[in-house]
Amino acid sequence: MDPHTPHPPAHHGWHAHDHGHPHGRPADRQAQHALLGALILTAGFAVVEAAGAWLAGSLALLSDAGHMVTDAASLGLALFAQRIAARPPSHRATYGYARAEVIAGFTNALLLLGLVVFIAIEAVRRLLAPAPVSGGWVLGIAGAGLCVNIAAVALLSRAPGSINARGALLHVLSDLLGSVAALVAGAVILATGWMPIDPILSLVVAALIVRSTWRLLLESFGVLMQSVPGHLDYHAIGRALSSLPHVTSVHDLHVWRLDAEEIALSAHVAVEHGDCWLEVLAAAQHMLAERYAIHHVTLQPSWPAAIYADRRVIPITPASEAPAAPE
Repeated sequence: MDPHTPHPPAHHGWHAHDHGHPHGRPADRQAQHALLGALILTAGFAVVEAAGAWLAGSLALLSDAGHMVTDAASLGLALFAQRIAARPPSHRATYGYARAEVIAGFTNALLLLGLVVFIAIEAVRRLLAPAPVSGGWVLGIAGAGLCVNIAAVALLSRAPGSINARGALLHVLSDLLGSVAALVAGAVILATGWMPIDPILSLVVAALIVRSTWRLLLESFGVLMQSVPGHLDYHAIGRALSSLPHVTSVHDLHVWRLDAEEIALSAHVAVEHGDCWLEVLAAAQHMLAERYAIHHVTLQPSWPAAIYADRRVIPITPASEAPAAPE
């Protein structure tokens, strides 16, 4: 082998893609049990609340019942995604199935936004054409719904905090707000007979749902688009790599999330000579893990040789802007 030719990776031979991440962990099973318990509670009460909303003629109660139906659907989706995500990597999915949780979180955020639009339209319609509401029915059913939601939140709050679990928890928390709004509406109607309080509180709950859902939507979208995680500085990472001893430049740097928790990085690293590569690799892995909590690192080395003599390497340049290799 030409001594100036870049060396092969330090680990010789081929093996299946396995980074030693445990699957079927206790935390995963705990999340599944929490999601299943919350699903049973929510789906069971959704039927009761929908019937009560129809009898009471309350939009606040109806929106809360509709919200609980979407909660049940979202919890079912989250439970399904949690089971898929627990599957180990395979030759068809070398990174595993962890992104199933992110897809479920993204889908749940979209469902919540759709529900908000429905509630807002119905609230405006009720404000323009007020309808009679039975305050007693609203008060009783909303109180029972609040207890169910508190129990579901208690279950989900003990589950691991992935995007998937957060999406399910957001559904239930926003439904809890809906139950509180329905309770207040029922109390005001019983005390004063003022019907507009029902759609007004529905709009307040819708606004609160939008705020938290939008953040979840942006975060899950960023993972799916392989964006640089928001808490990391792309250029700072590039400068840190290029400042390591024996490193002359860094290019084709990529930083992205594999799933809700694990961050990956790949880059081409130019070094002074081939003999220093193992030292540079160890230093880079240690620095990225300690400073940025990046543990999934793939670095490709290069050093001066005839085939690189005419290549101009631009430090810390994204792949889309990196110069092409000469023919």
